[in-house]
Amino acid sequence: MKNSAIYPGSFDPLTNGHLDILQRAAQMFDKVVVTVAVNNKKTALFTGDERVKLIREAIKDKDWSSRVEIEQFTGLLINFARKQNINVLLRGVRQISDFEYEFRMALTNRRLAPEIDTVFLMPDEQLTFISGSIVREVAAWGGDLTSFVPDNVAVALRHKFKDHHENTFGKPAADDQS
Repeated sequence: MKNSAIYPGSFDPLTNGHLDILQRAAQMFDKVVVTVAVNNKKTALFTGDERVKLIREAIKDKDWSSRVEIEQFTGLLINFARKQNINVLLRGVRQISDFEYEFRMALTNRRLAPEIDTVFLMPDEQLTFISGSIVREVAAWGGDLTSFVPDNVAVALRHKFKDHHENTFGKPAADDQS
């Protein structure tokens, strides 16, 4: 499809930064395929199916959600893009260290598939510090997640870490009464 893009990532978990980029991408492209990477070499907090479900729930009421598809994939992203007949990859870049990694990946993808371009988008500046690893750390210690992730993701994170909270503190975190 001519005016389509793929937004790949682990989305473990989906953050407000991811949503910001996805919303802007959905306004730029007729179709955005969010690809949830399932990597057997990394241990994910959420399964691929759980991540797909969380993303679907987070965007279901957005006016741009009809332009978004969500799928899982394993393997080379360029092979998935070719199969989908999409030649634009979207990557979020929060800071210089992200850009250095993403730049190398974009050049590698270009070497392997010159017909596929990478477009970099930056999230709103207030969201640039948010990362999946920071969110998981805050969640593990029962911190307030409201400014980091959509509400449905916050609930899922609290459930994932419920045993950790009870074992560490002897009772659930104050915001874990759901």
